[in-house]
Amino acid sequence: MLESGFQDRKREQRIIATRSAIAALLVVLALALLVVRLLHLQVERHDHFSVLSQDNRVKIQPIPPTRGLIYDANGVLLAENHPSFSLEITVEKVSDLDATITALSRIIPIDDKDRARFARLKRQRMRFQGVPIRLNLTPAEVARFSVNGHRFPGVDVRAELVRAYPLGPYAAHVLGYVGRINEGELKRIDARNYAGTHFIGKGGIEKAHEDLLHGQVGHQQVEVNARGRVLRTLESQPPVPGRDLSLYLDIKLQRAATDILGERRGSIVAIDPRNGGVLALVSQPSFDPNLFVEGISQKDYHALLYSPDKPLFNRAIRGQYPPGSTVKPFVGLAGLIEGTVTAQSKTYCPGYFTLPGHSHRFRCWRRGGHGHVDLRAAMAESCDVYFYDLAYKLGIDRLHTRLAEFGFGAVTGIDLAGELGGLLPSREWKQRVRNQPWFPGETVIMGIGQGAYLATPLQLAAATASLANHGHFITPRVVRASRASEPAPLTPEEALPIVDHQIRVEDPAHWDTVIDAMVAVIEDRQGTARKIRSPDYRIAGKTGTAQVFTIGQNERYDAETVPERLKDHALFVAFAPIEDPRIAVAVVVENGGSGSATAAPIARRVIDAYLGGEPLPPEQDEERADGD
Repeated sequence: MLESGFQDRKREQRIIATRSAIAALLVVLALALLVVRLLHLQVERHDHFSVLSQDNRVKIQPIPPTRGLIYDANGVLLAENHPSFSLEITVEKVSDLDATITALSRIIPIDDKDRARFARLKRQRMRFQGVPIRLNLTPAEVARFSVNGHRFPGVDVRAELVRAYPLGPYAAHVLGYVGRINEGELKRIDARNYAGTHFIGKGGIEKAHEDLLHGQVGHQQVEVNARGRVLRTLESQPPVPGRDLSLYLDIKLQRAATDILGERRGSIVAIDPRNGGVLALVSQPSFDPNLFVEGISQKDYHALLYSPDKPLFNRAIRGQYPPGSTVKPFVGLAGLIEGTVTAQSKTYCPGYFTLPGHSHRFRCWRRGGHGHVDLRAAMAESCDVYFYDLAYKLGIDRLHTRLAEFGFGAVTGIDLAGELGGLLPSREWKQRVRNQPWFPGETVIMGIGQGAYLATPLQLAAATASLANHGHFITPRVVRASRASEPAPLTPEEALPIVDHQIRVEDPAHWDTVIDAMVAVIEDRQGTARKIRSPDYRIAGKTGTAQVFTIGQNERYDAETVPERLKDHALFVAFAPIEDPRIAVAVVVENGGSGSATAAPIARRVIDAYLGGEPLPPEQDEERADGD
């Protein structure tokens, strides 16, 4: 009898054969796809993956250049690179990290900020890379670690060059400082040339001449393993160091001018009229640029930022003040050039000036008036009425044109970052900015440097230097030359070019007339700066006082009752010696009161510091001269 469930061997063989064929087909297809993929990778994309393979083995590392140094006119080093020592831990070489840091803190102080920075940087770096646990080690701390270093495998002292400013606050606004590159700066610099560089110029010379000071980055090709550890150096191209800069700045004069200005808020700018070189550029109060190099603390930064005295503000190139009576030499010259007045023509000063058909009185500083005065007497005694009348007769259009020739209302073009151009008002300016017509009264007060008229100390110094040069206007410059080595005799190629132009005057005698009037300010018995006369050389100058707030028609200014920060600004401009000018000076003392009592003695002492001679007696500061 047959079993009900017998096997059908033929059917089973067909099933097995079919499945084997399908499996074989799938294997063939898979192999075909693999071959195609291999051909694509090995043949078509051979070059691409060859490069990737090479990159896995060879890395290019940037070598940052050494930043150029900055020297004053006499070779004194103003900005240098000094070694800074930091304590670094290579994590993979340390078995117990916490215990190591604790033991280190017994030798070298390590606070919570150091630990927090270490923890943050450790997450960003490979285990075989050094991570700083302390920055800016002192020599004593380096020595202590050197003695105990054998106890700390994986811990080393690393040295790097860091920017330093030996004179601190004395030249901060001129030099500026370097700081860490921020996101905004990253967008505008050549990132390739700053690979490996963390710092960039933030102000002053450091920023304006960043392209010269920075140099060109170098590189080296190194072989690395799979973990990124450097095995050997294959090829190296050294960096090109930044160029050293030699300045016109005389640091002895800079320090002297800073000390002379003292605790007063203000600015002193001294220029050599012969070449436009800036001999001194002082802005007080100042700050220590060294605080910014490796990161200023929040406490110190807030103290600087929110100080009412604004120590970070460069008053010399950004401070915009009414020039006051220091503009009178330029207004007087405009009158001579335009034929509005002559050296002999006189104006009567009853103590006030009125426009035709108006009762408003523009008062002179001497309430009783000066009587009949010519240009020389008006300049010496700073008669406001003479210059009210002259400005009115010139009119705003001619007055604006002549003053603009001396650089007022525009940046001088000095090679420092952040210069402002002041304000030289005109019809067009007022219509454009205020949508109002120009009024004759505005022309009147512009004749004594008031109203909307604003100038920087640098503009005043540059304009005064051009007067000393009989109209030869030279763009002020701080940097004299750049070179690839330490100071040495300059070559023509290293010296930077002088940019100049000539202010045209048909009768050259007009220059002598105005300069003689400025000499009278110091040498005449009634001169407003007669107390700063020097027995060793002759000075041409002009005092000035700029109102901080408007005084009513029938009110009087009482310096004794006015709050300190509302007192008048004191100004003075001068050059010397008049026979062969070697220095032009502009002094602005914020809320200093009278230009004759405050600013003029400061200018005299600055000139003394440069030219030598018998110094001005200290009591001169306390004596108040007449007028501005």
